[in-house]
Amino acid sequence: MPSIQTTNPYYLKNVGAGGRAASDALRHAQRQADDFCGLEEGADRYGLLLLAKRAGKHAGFTPRMLTLLEYYLAFTRDLDWEEGSRPVVYQSLARTALDLGVTERQVQKLEAALFAAGAITWNDSGNHKRYGQRDSETGRIVYSFGVDLTPLAYLRPRLEAVLAEKRRHDDAWMAAKRQASWLRRQVRALLAEWAQQEEGAAIDAIEAFALRYDAVAVPIRTSMDLAALTLLVAEHQKLYDAIIEAMGVTSPEVEEGANQSSMTKEIAKGSSRGEPQVAHYNYPTHSFIEPCSRSDKGFQESVGRPSAGKQAGPSTGQRSTEHASSGLEHVTLGMVLSAASERLSAQLPKDPGWGDLVEAAYGLRQELGVSQQSWGEACGVLGRSGAAVAMLVTDRAALREDDPVRSPAAYFRGLISRAERGELRLHRTLFGLLGRDRRSE
Repeated sequence: MPSIQTTNPYYLKNVGAGGRAASDALRHAQRQADDFCGLEEGADRYGLLLLAKRAGKHAGFTPRMLTLLEYYLAFTRDLDWEEGSRPVVYQSLARTALDLGVTERQVQKLEAALFAAGAITWNDSGNHKRYGQRDSETGRIVYSFGVDLTPLAYLRPRLEAVLAEKRRHDDAWMAAKRQASWLRRQVRALLAEWAQQEEGAAIDAIEAFALRYDAVAVPIRTSMDLAALTLLVAEHQKLYDAIIEAMGVTSPEVEEGANQSSMTKEIAKGSSRGEPQVAHYNYPTHSFIEPCSRSDKGFQESVGRPSAGKQAGPSTGQRSTEHASSGLEHVTLGMVLSAASERLSAQLPKDPGWGDLVEAAYGLRQELGVSQQSWGEACGVLGRSGAAVAMLVTDRAALREDDPVRSPAAYFRGLISRAERGELRLHRTLFGLLGRDRRSE
């Protein structure tokens, strides 16, 4: 269908009297409409709307714009989005304004914003009146003048890219929020424990730290941007470090699975009850924390924990609550990479991610004599990333100078058995390995 705006003399004559001024963006949108060959296979108009809603302001859409877009989409039919057709809404501007309870001018402003976001264009009549007709038998539009929704079909790649970037940002924000919450719990617990143990002059120090905590314990709202939240986490980290130093808390030199009598150093004054008795605060975790395992199959994800006793399969990488105590929720990629042996690190790329670590650990499996069956069981219990961490721990145990593990396969299987019983604490093992590495430097 040819574009009317650039060919109708009446339009050109009346541009200054309320016509639509031509522009490169308008011509581009009209070319898209002229070249429209239908939606891609597997796509539908409401799927595009959902993408736009999820991308939201990051793609230039306000709630009011999305309301109007959804309203217009309801006037189209599936066959309007097929090759040879165009989804044009030809209801009058006045009727649209009445239905939405706004003025005609407000509708025009929202349409202009949708055009700027790349979601619509117009197929105008000579006098800008909106009207059209459908075939009574086929239901197809015979002719129509009004709002053309064709450009929305071309937005899909950009919306998906914007949404992916938004999710990365949101993941980083949630990771920082979790870290801040965790540090707050640690600070409160440490101050409470210190207050019970100390008297006299130490009370003044405790009160001073409590005042510093009150200054940073501001409510974390979603309106807080990532930069501000990251700075807040850093302030919490400084406070946590200062309290640890003032209390004289140190980490025990212990590896997961070792006998308690083999500990060579006890904690001088203890640490927060119910928390790992290790000083892992030297390892930065306030940057983006990549989860040990994640299933990403759609927009709606489970935000609650699975029911007790239900184990997810190896392909999902999810863990049940029965095994959530393995400590993987406290493990970050930076900690794992720092604890890796030289032979494991040699198999990693320059800037590795969790997927690279899993592949490297799987490649190390044969060298350690771990069977495919044991690896599969580990993935079922801990997820693929958790299995990789367990393989790293096994590798370090086989390479240690004092009392190295002679049967890595049996050691690895022992880790999985403890995980099945809810007795594994992989984060403590990593903290012990990192502490030993620091002391040997």
